[in-house]
Amino acid sequence: MRVALVHDYLNQFGGAERVLETLAEIFPDAPIYTLLYDEDKTFGHFKGRVATTSFLDTPLARKNHRAFIPVLPIAASAMKIGGDYDLVISSSAGFAKGVRLPQNTPHLSYCHTPLRYAWEPNYLNAVLPKPAAWLAKPALALMRAWDYRAGKKPDLLLTNSRFIAEKIKTCYNRPARVIHPPVDLSVFYPEKTRRKRNYFLALGRFLHYKKFDLVIDAFKKNGLPLRIVGSGPEEERLKAQAQGAANIEFRAFESDHDRLRALYSGARALIFPQVEDFGLVAAEAVACGTPVIAYNVGGAREIVGSGSGMLFDKQTSEEIGKAVERFVTEEKKFTPGRVSKGAAMFSKERFKEAILTAAEEVQSWKSFPRPEVA
Repeated sequence: MRVALVHDYLNQFGGAERVLETLAEIFPDAPIYTLLYDEDKTFGHFKGRVATTSFLDTPLARKNHRAFIPVLPIAASAMKIGGDYDLVISSSAGFAKGVRLPQNTPHLSYCHTPLRYAWEPNYLNAVLPKPAAWLAKPALALMRAWDYRAGKKPDLLLTNSRFIAEKIKTCYNRPARVIHPPVDLSVFYPEKTRRKRNYFLALGRFLHYKKFDLVIDAFKKNGLPLRIVGSGPEEERLKAQAQGAANIEFRAFESDHDRLRALYSGARALIFPQVEDFGLVAAEAVACGTPVIAYNVGGAREIVGSGSGMLFDKQTSEEIGKAVERFVTEEKKFTPGRVSKGAAMFSKERFKEAILTAAEEVQSWKSFPRPEVA
């Protein structure tokens, strides 16, 4: 089966890029098409696999892609996937599903979320300076219309959680099949030589919606050891906020799997205060036997059960503090073996099997009338 992979942009490395990495493992000969590509920012994970980028792929756009939000749909629409492929698989949080394909080429899309900038205007305010967000607002209706049309293009939509499946139904008026993102259980597992768990952990890209600021506030008050691991545009502001708190330590993101597992394994719990489409970081922590203290909205509700952590109901530093206090009193019941039991449903093997089943299903429609797209 000749397959091409399409991804929004490869100038960062997060959960969506880990999904793409697994898709690239499933289809080792598949070239990757993407709007922007930065080999360093993706830690070389896709070296030698990127076939074509868009006309926007310049150093300026790679470093400041959010400033080009109104133009990204144009870049996606102008980007044509050439070649005689049996199947195209897009990994999309907005743009990749809208690329041009040869007529009758089957298209399977793993939709991480409908385009946030189009459907959630407040998200635009969070990622752009106020003047830029104000100037971009007239384009929102056009972006929403574009994303609606793009959401109709794939023959089959897959997604990462029931939470996002509901959003897809609302935005595109069509169903999506839920396949949870993959966790490599040969990498993320409870270590036999047990590490001393002596700090709390917050990990991810430093973006506004991740709510690291709430975690910092909570731990400045309780004085418990906290490690914040990652990088991103909010880094300077977050470090300034934490200044003077000797219990809070910042570390750069670890792309090495062994070191990342060590980070999870040394943590008493992962603090997860954001609303995520799924939350691969939380699933990896659970796989390592590390309990998760999470905000009770979004994909976290599908990861954190009574045996793998705690949920809190208000997205405030006070609620995080109360949840941590409650966790400390009940910590002994969260043994690594008990916590990690829930990770089996997120295994990479299960993901690969589900993707191959969907790929074969969609590819078979090439010679026969396809089901009507809702």
